[in-house]
Amino acid sequence: MAMISLAQELQGNSYPGRGIIIGRSADGTKAVIAYFIMGRSENSRNRIFVPEGANLRTKAYDESKCSDPSLIIYYPVRVLGNKTIVTNGDQTDTIYEAMDHQFTFEQGLRARKFEPDAPNYTPRISGVVRCEKGAFNYALSILKSADGDPSSCQRFTFSYENPIAGQGHFIHTYVGDGNPLPSFVGEPKLVSIPDSIDSFTDLLWNSLNADNKISLFVRYIDPATGNATSKIVNRYGALAKE
Repeated sequence: MAMISLAQELQGNSYPGRGIIIGRSADGTKAVIAYFIMGRSENSRNRIFVPEGANLRTKAYDESKCSDPSLIIYYPVRVLGNKTIVTNGDQTDTIYEAMDHQFTFEQGLRARKFEPDAPNYTPRISGVVRCEKGAFNYALSILKSADGDPSSCQRFTFSYENPIAGQGHFIHTYVGDGNPLPSFVGEPKLVSIPDSIDSFTDLLWNSLNADNKISLFVRYIDPATGNATSKIVNRYGALAKE
């Protein structure tokens, strides 16, 4: 698979929706996770990322304008021991509970399918990073309708062992803008991952469409120690009164 320019990919797509990137830093020392959300409606745009210990949750920026929290308020990131789970919906909790009971990432997702937001039927995208004895591996999943037909759920899991330094994989919910929104197709895209969390955060945030980007989360994890450094960028700052 040819490596694509992540900046060009994002700049050329006004609405990739929600996206997950997982890989290894160029110096080979860090597991890297990034997750971003975008929005077109007022309800979807009314969000910020908020850290909660090692976890991450979404929150309504203005509670008075939150018309439907069902698909926009959730934990995008949860940590279970040496595993970090990242998803675009409340399937984070489903995966967490399944893995906590010794089921696999893929088995946990068997209980879920795409989002019930007709006519888009937004895919559920998920990822997990497992760190052990200084090494790590990761997997990405997408659950999607069959070309917009909600009677059929298509399930794809992609696993990556001993990731190559400087490389990662990018999966997102939509091919681009539209009505209905067209779902992602194919394998996760091969992208480059830099050493610096600051430069990677800046590249992602500056490449996302200015009208539609909402929030971005980036985490670099040392697989040897489990120590992590995270950055959050929100389009809207926190309200003075929470």
